Parts: sequence; C-alpha cells; structure tokens
Amino acid sequence: MKHIVRVLLKGFVTHDTKRFVVEKPKDFELLPGQAVMMAINKAKWEDNERPFTPTSLEKDRVLEFIIKQYPEHHGVTEKLHNLAPGDELLIKGIYGAITYKGPGVFIAGGTGITPFIAILRQLQRDGKLEGNMLIFSNKTHGDIILERELRHYLGEDCIFTLTRESRSGYENRRIDEAFLKEKVKNFDQEFYICGPPEFVEAIAQILQDAGARPNNILFD
Repeated sequence: MKHIVRVLLKGFVTHDTKRFVVEKPKDFELLPGQAVMMAINKAKWEDNERPFTPTSLEKDRVLEFIIKQYPEHHGVTEKLHNLAPGDELLIKGIYGAITYKGPGVFIAGGTGITPFIAILRQLQRDGKLEGNMLIFSNKTHGDIILERELRHYLGEDCIFTLTRESRSGYENRRIDEAFLKEKVKNFDQEFYICGPPEFVEAIAQILQDAGARPNNILFD
C-alpha cells in the first residue's frame, strides 16, 4: 500500500545532506533501523522508488529522513533536494535487515549511518546505550552527519575516522583489519554494518577473519 505524505520541513545537516521532516501515515509502524521505499509524487517520478531509512522513532508523530544528494546522477536525490514544503512523497513497504539485537559495534560508512541514528536515538531514550560503540568513516570532516549528537550519546565509544583529510582529534585512515583489531577488543558480540556495498563486504570479511560469528554480523 502506498501512502501520500507532504514534506513539512527541510534543511541542511552537511554541505550535501539534508534533513526532511514529512507527515507520518496513520498506523505506520517500523522498527529503528528499518527502511521504506520512497518516490516523489510528481509526473515521471512516481515510479522511481528508492530505499531510505527514517531517522525518527516509532512514537514520533512525524517521519524524519536524512538524505545525501548525488547531483552527478541527476536522479532522485537531486530532485528530493529541490522539493519544497508542501510537495508530496510516496511511501510504501518496510524493508531492511538491520535491527537492534543487543550491545555491539556499529560500523558506518558515510550515509550508512542513517539506520544507526534511529537505533541509537531509541537506545538513548530507553537508557540502554551502555556497551555499544560506533565507528564512523567519512571522507572529510565536513561530511560527518550529526557529529555532536553521536558524540553526546556515546562519548569515547564514538570513533570518527577521515579517509581524505588529516585532522587533529580524529583517526585519519581507512577501517581495515589493523584498525578494527586496535579498536575492538571483543569479537564475540554483535556487529552492525552499513555503507557502500564494497565497504560492507570488506568489513564483514575482516570481522569473520577476526573471529566474529557470521550470525552476529548484521548488514543490509
């Protein structure tokens, strides 16, 4: 079933990423970390569905999305960034394998942070953040989404690394085997991975090689 919802608010969270607040369909429920299929309710765009993960929580009265624009594709994200309050979106379905299974390590690349935002917000609300760690990789400092909020939640258990910029107070390297063995002391716990497909595949293999059980590695 498709739901038609209006854009209520939007604004930048980084130089190329915007926060969208949209109407929430009646009786619409999904777990933190799950995604929906979304399209723009305009001629020639209504069938161009893409998966996006709400960063809002189940009890919120609106849906929030954090969406990066890829202008080089001249596609859905560029069109989304040009929408105005009052424009309509089409939302349907609930998808995604990433839901919270217990304390562990969240490993995100770029906009792969989005399913983890909702999960961490829910854990914060429930007072259950203890025992969780976030490792978040971005190209530059300007690409980091919601840095202050994530640091507030996790403190020293929030690790940021930059792959194309050297900056004091941040790791300045890619997440590889040496990185994970340095930062993660226990591989017998839950691991949550989200990011570009090649990023997810590489991290999952490193974790298995380090002794993590396949059933404890969750990714889309």
